[in-house]
Amino acid sequence: MEFIAALIVAYLIGSISFAVVVSKFSGLADPRTYGSKNPGATNVLRSGNKKAAIFTLLGDALKGTVAVCLAVYYQEALDLSRNDIAWVGLAAFVGHLYPIFFKFEGGKGVATALGVLLGLNWILGLATAVTWIVIAYFFRYSSLAALVASVFAVFYNFLLFGANGQAAAILIMSALLIYRHKQNIANLIAGKEGKIGQKSK
Repeated sequence: MEFIAALIVAYLIGSISFAVVVSKFSGLADPRTYGSKNPGATNVLRSGNKKAAIFTLLGDALKGTVAVCLAVYYQEALDLSRNDIAWVGLAAFVGHLYPIFFKFEGGKGVATALGVLLGLNWILGLATAVTWIVIAYFFRYSSLAALVASVFAVFYNFLLFGANGQAAAILIMSALLIYRHKQNIANLIAGKEGKIGQKSK
């Protein structure tokens, strides 16, 4: 019962869409109405407001980390295993994808996934972040960087912890992230994907 309660709380934390909230307080248009129509930091950046994009990125990442850290803090009280905590992180990630507070219209989960990974293990999170940065720097496509980093996150976790419940949770998280990027994959193949920093027309 405690585990189910932890999953629900994590989902609700993940359901806070910082792209929408930050845009509203910054006087910007709803990110679901322009560009890729994705409520995430990359699309908010297309508004031209870098500060709003940074706050969105930090907020979306922190909610993943906070959900995991809360589970760690209350691990003994709630009788949670290390694998249970990974599933709590996955619940926060799902909340970002399908937020109950925003008609289940969420983002693609890149920042939140990173926040979850950092909460689970800083080496795992850092390795995944560096992978994203390297791909983004050389190719200038946020979506491509996210796709590559999500695959490597599974690999990094296997190297660090082997095959366990956490590995399964991260595999599902990566699969969901790739699924949410299906249109980006099509755009990349067609040469129509927008680059990082490119303003929305």
